[in-house]
Amino acid sequence: MRLRFWGTRGSIATPGPGTNYFGGNTSCVELTTDSGERLILDCGTGAHVLAVELAAQDVKEFNASILLGHTHWDHIQGFPFFSPAFVEGNSVAIYGPQGTRGSLQEVLAGQMEFTYFPVELNQLPAAITYSELAEGVHTIGGVRIETQFLHHPAMTLGYRIEADGATVAYLVDHEPFADELWLAGAEPGLIDSILHEGDRQHAKFMEGADLVIHDAQYTPEEYLSKKSWGHSTYEYVVQIAAAANVRQVALTHHDPAHDDRAVADIERKARALATELGTGLDVFCAYEGCELILGARTAAKPPAVETAVQTPASQPRFRILVVDDEPEVRAVVVRALEDHYIVSQAGSGREALRMIGERIPDLLVLDYKMPGMDGIAVMKTLRAKPETQSLPVLMLTAMTDEPSTRAGFEAGVTDYVTKPFSIPQLTARVRVCLARVQSSD
Repeated sequence: MRLRFWGTRGSIATPGPGTNYFGGNTSCVELTTDSGERLILDCGTGAHVLAVELAAQDVKEFNASILLGHTHWDHIQGFPFFSPAFVEGNSVAIYGPQGTRGSLQEVLAGQMEFTYFPVELNQLPAAITYSELAEGVHTIGGVRIETQFLHHPAMTLGYRIEADGATVAYLVDHEPFADELWLAGAEPGLIDSILHEGDRQHAKFMEGADLVIHDAQYTPEEYLSKKSWGHSTYEYVVQIAAAANVRQVALTHHDPAHDDRAVADIERKARALATELGTGLDVFCAYEGCELILGARTAAKPPAVETAVQTPASQPRFRILVVDDEPEVRAVVVRALEDHYIVSQAGSGREALRMIGERIPDLLVLDYKMPGMDGIAVMKTLRAKPETQSLPVLMLTAMTDEPSTRAGFEAGVTDYVTKPFSIPQLTARVRVCLARVQSSD
């Protein structure tokens, strides 16, 4: 398996003398297998540089699969300049996460409307297909690929790719689920010692990988003011990858405000932390032109039931119950959700239980601290009843300390959204919860 980084920058392209080494193009990684399959991970401005190289090599009969983590502009803005799509006889299969607002084809067509670009998407001569993926196991381009939703203010997929006896995890645009990584009193450095279930699942998804390509846009100091923006720090990535027995980590999605000197400083600190942890983890910051060859090391996973690729279709009208004793918070949440879901609301835990007894919703958005009966008491009541044992519960809380987070998960909470939250952050977590409900049906 061969990889090459064509774009390593996040948010916006930053060409110039200060980014010459690590690069200024936005996300794009090319992966080719020994059998000749070609996968392109994200299609930022780096995809144009890749296309220029393909033209120079005079590649014939181009066939490739493009795996989009999500459709924010820095991950798709290179596609209109991806010249293989302008050649008749070529084929491009494009994959992205389901649950976005609008189909994958509509989103890509939007940036190629004539107002913005002289050639519209439906005018491209190549054969282009569009598929939307849920979490699960897929065969794409003859390669086994596992997908999992990441923690970002938009529906975002991580990809675990297995070919030629090697494993690569591509996890770009993801941030920690919790302020603290480890359970109090547990031995740090083990997956089972991770506090938040979301972070634990993230570690399991990358477990044993030969290479993890991971977002590390912010320094720990920057992250304090950038929480809920959907990006990680090198400290989080190194610790969680070490716990997951990863062989090598490529930090990427470099912040546009970071010049080569700043990125090199992040690399130095990340390597020092990896050495301190003593697991043998190799860490570096990805740079444009970086090429890697991965040989067989990991055993292939046993066969799994393949998840059906989704085609754009109408989604069911899910029912959501919002429970919070503060009318202002309820109003904000209801306004954010009511255009897409059937939303009801309750001002107390007891009122919520009464309403759930009358009709069980598809998702419960539940405040942690409420007078009379708080969210934990509601959770214990729900989980004691067979009919609501599996009801997904998204808890709203300003309490991010380790004991409170652990108490919520022990009571059966599915996921957390921390107050204050942004509307995109809230709606993304809701869509992920409901997507998992739908895929389990």
